[in-house]
Amino acid sequence: MSLGPASPQRPRSSLALILLVSGLIGALGYFARSAFIPVGLAILFALLLSSPVEALHRRGLPRSVSALLILAIFLGVVGGTVNFLWEPAQKWLAAAPHTSLVIQRKLGPVARVMHRIDVVTNRAGHLTDAGSAAGGGTASPAAKVAATPSDSDGLLAETRAALVAAVTVIILTLFLLAAGPPVLARMTAAFASDAHAGHALRVIEAVRSEVGRYYATIALINLGLGAATFGAMMALGMPNPLLWGVLAGVLNFIPYVGSATTLLVLAVVALVSFDGAERVLAVAGSYLALATIEGQIVQPLFVGRRLELSPIIVFLALWFGGWFWGVAGVVLAIPSLVALKVAAEHSKQGAPLLAFLSPGTGKQLMLGSVGLKGRQATKKPSAAPANAE
Repeated sequence: MSLGPASPQRPRSSLALILLVSGLIGALGYFARSAFIPVGLAILFALLLSSPVEALHRRGLPRSVSALLILAIFLGVVGGTVNFLWEPAQKWLAAAPHTSLVIQRKLGPVARVMHRIDVVTNRAGHLTDAGSAAGGGTASPAAKVAATPSDSDGLLAETRAALVAAVTVIILTLFLLAAGPPVLARMTAAFASDAHAGHALRVIEAVRSEVGRYYATIALINLGLGAATFGAMMALGMPNPLLWGVLAGVLNFIPYVGSATTLLVLAVVALVSFDGAERVLAVAGSYLALATIEGQIVQPLFVGRRLELSPIIVFLALWFGGWFWGVAGVVLAIPSLVALKVAAEHSKQGAPLLAFLSPGTGKQLMLGSVGLKGRQATKKPSAAPANAE
């Protein structure tokens, strides 16, 4: 029995070089995050807005005009939404001291139990410290409180940095949208052969199309979830129901973490607003039911299973993205995973990465990978009889 040719293994020196380069890139991205975060956000917005820009360009409108129009509409929608929600959000923030007092009053029994536990713990600590105090040790003097400097300079610097980053994101997004596929083709052709450049362009186009379509569908689903949450909160008598509907729709862009955060916020608001536990449970249960229907029925029906990601990978990406780049890292984590999965689906060597990102079991992913290799292997010998004839 003849065995097939052994698959070539990557040399250890090559693997070490890849790990070294990856570590250097990660360190550069971490320490230069003030420069890389606007670039990452601009690439994300360009991916999301490129489909309508290309649609207008196919209808005869110049790509630069299409990019400017779509970006202006996008910024107008974002600014109008923020302006519309500014007044109810401001009212809620103004009532924050009263809200904290109400929470303390309603959670009084729990707070008293925690206080008793804290008192017992402190007494045990004083008993263990008595021996060391009797040995002649003197307590260290209290540290002098340094005068707190004025925070106006720091706040001004942070505001200026945020404005510069926002302007950079807008300008770079406009440039990326106006450049379009022709610039990508020239840049790719400058660093690769025609065959590799063509394949890279096909992968980039697939990522652009799939990510844009995916997030457009998710945006419509989240809009429906926000509207349903608004209706449910208004029916249950929650204050500022529009604010909580928008919050539910926006946070649902972050899988798992977003819906859990919305549930926690709604439960706290209901606890503050209502006296009876029944209405608090009704608020939490109604949103939990809506989020379950959205996640288990609506999203698989309209998005499909192809772009689903492993929950463990999603959680780790959100965790490390937040640690690495803060809020921007959380925003970029899921689009990066979706783009990686789309690129792996359109690559011949993408089966291991696809198996790593997919939510299926290891046996199913292994069988899928073997099936993909088998289909690729059966395509090659099919040309032999034709050549022989």
